[in-house]
Amino acid sequence: MTKPMPMPFFQRSWMLQHGAAAAEGGNKGLKGVLAGGITGGIEICITYPTEYIKTQLQLDEKGDRKRYSGLTDCIRKTVIQRGFFGLYRGLSVLLYGSIPKTASRFGAFETLKNHMAENGQLSICSKLLCGLGAGVCEAVIAVTPMETIKVKFINDQRTAKPQFKGFLHGVGRIISNDGIGGIYKGVTATILKQGSNQAIRFFVVESLKDSYKAKNPQKSVPKLLVGAFGFIAGAASVLCNTPLDVIKTRMQGLEAAKYHNTADCALKIWHNEGISAFYKGTVPRLSRVCLDVAFTFMIYDSFMDVFNRVWYTTDEIN
Repeated sequence: MTKPMPMPFFQRSWMLQHGAAAAEGGNKGLKGVLAGGITGGIEICITYPTEYIKTQLQLDEKGDRKRYSGLTDCIRKTVIQRGFFGLYRGLSVLLYGSIPKTASRFGAFETLKNHMAENGQLSICSKLLCGLGAGVCEAVIAVTPMETIKVKFINDQRTAKPQFKGFLHGVGRIISNDGIGGIYKGVTATILKQGSNQAIRFFVVESLKDSYKAKNPQKSVPKLLVGAFGFIAGAASVLCNTPLDVIKTRMQGLEAAKYHNTADCALKIWHNEGISAFYKGTVPRLSRVCLDVAFTFMIYDSFMDVFNRVWYTTDEIN
């Protein structure tokens, strides 16, 4: 009679309660946090120049204050004045923020998905709610302060004599001038933007994945196809909520004080610049977001596959 093999280390009872094999919900959420954090750092290094150009165009106003005639003019002038790496000004701000942003987004989504899924599947409503929850979570935890600091840094570079000498110096000046609330400008617009963003993106990606898997939930989706799904999801989110992104950017700029609140900002943009102003920066944002979401879901899925092979949950062990 063959002697039973000893229980592997990761299957010991104390590990089922306290270790990597602890409660399924905790594992899913923690896996999402770690995979999301790594993904965020890699993704922003790839796509930042398009974010820089998009923000510059959104800050550009009509009349004598207008600096750029369009996308290519903005790129050309930036490179002439500051060199190629001028397109990476403010990268450190987004890099510091992208890791907690993406970590909180995917951690929240995985946690909500674990509670709302039935037999591993999300309903149409659940997909939207999980994405919405993920967007609101990242908006409050990371996106609002990160985006406010980023916009102020980029806006500072538009002045004749930039005042920010580096990340820590710039953040110190912002807090000194505006208080801690100075890095939470536009929080309402950011929550609306991120909530709608992630509701759309996760809904599209999860729906396309379900369509590909058909009746086999365990079927693996090729990573290139995941990237294509992400590209489509990114385009859908840009076309739906760019106006919110423009309002958010104006509310977080150095001249945000001229707006009383989010509604006032929207009304003043409409009155002074017309409806087309709500779609400023759409082309660079479209290129950045489509690549961003495609890379993000591809990288995230890849890390989750690795974690799922070495990091066991209670259900997988049982």
